[in-house]
Amino acid sequence: MAKVFARPESLVDMQSHYCPGCTHGIIHRLIAEVMDELKFADRAIGVAPVGCAVLGYMYFACDMHQAAHGRAPAVATGIKRVVPDGVVFTYQGDGDLASIGCAEIVHAAARGENITTIFVNNGIYGMTGGQMAPTTLPGDKTSTSPYGRDTHKQGFPIRVAEMLATLDGPAYIARVSVHSVPNIVRARRAIKKAFEYQIAGKGFTLVEVLSTCPTNWGLTPLEALDKVAKDMLPYYPLGEYKDIESGAGAKK
Repeated sequence: MAKVFARPESLVDMQSHYCPGCTHGIIHRLIAEVMDELKFADRAIGVAPVGCAVLGYMYFACDMHQAAHGRAPAVATGIKRVVPDGVVFTYQGDGDLASIGCAEIVHAAARGENITTIFVNNGIYGMTGGQMAPTTLPGDKTSTSPYGRDTHKQGFPIRVAEMLATLDGPAYIARVSVHSVPNIVRARRAIKKAFEYQIAGKGFTLVEVLSTCPTNWGLTPLEALDKVAKDMLPYYPLGEYKDIESGAGAKK
C-alpha cells in the first residue's frame, strides 16, 4: 500500500519536547515539508533561538546554529555572507525576536539581508514561565501582568509584520496562523514563498505565525486554538504585508 502521508525527510524522527497542544510541531513540519519540496535541506542552515524552540537543532535534518538570546538575525547575517549559497533561516519566538532581539530583526530587515525568518507569535514568554511579552494582548493575564496587560502602564503589543513592512529592505512579509487546517495550508504556502524568494536572491523574508501556548495560557489545546481565532486574529490580522513581486505593501 502506498503512503500518502509521512514524516518529511527533513524532520528528525524523535519525540517532541513541546507541551501538548503547542503548535510549534506543526510549524516545524511545514518548514521541513518545504525543505523537501524545494530540495534545499543539504544547503539549509538554521539558527535556533533562546526560548521554547531552543532545541530546534534536534528536529531539523540540516545544519543548525545556536544563537544568544535575540541575536539569531545577526548570526544568520554572518552565516549567509560567509556561505552565500546556503539557505539560511532563523526560527524565533516573540520574546526572542520582538523584545531583546527587536533591534536585530529591524536592522536585518532594513539591510535587506537575504535570509528568512520564521517568527512564532504566541503572545507570551513560553519557556521561562509565562511572563508578559511584547506581543501579549491587552487585558491578557500573565505571570508578570496578573491583572491583565494594562496599555496605560505597559504599552501596546507590537505588530511585527506591519512594522517591518514599512522598511525598504524586505522582499516578503506575511502573517499566517496554524489554528485550523485551511490556515495551515496557507501558512505552508507563505513559508514556501519566503524560501523561494531567498533562493532567488530577492532579499529579506519573514513569516509571522500565530501560535498557541496552552500551558501558560491556562487553557486546553482546543480552547487555545479558539483563543487564536477569537482574540489574536482581530489584533493581528492575517495576510501578506509586503511582496515585491505582487506589489503588496509597496510604497505608492
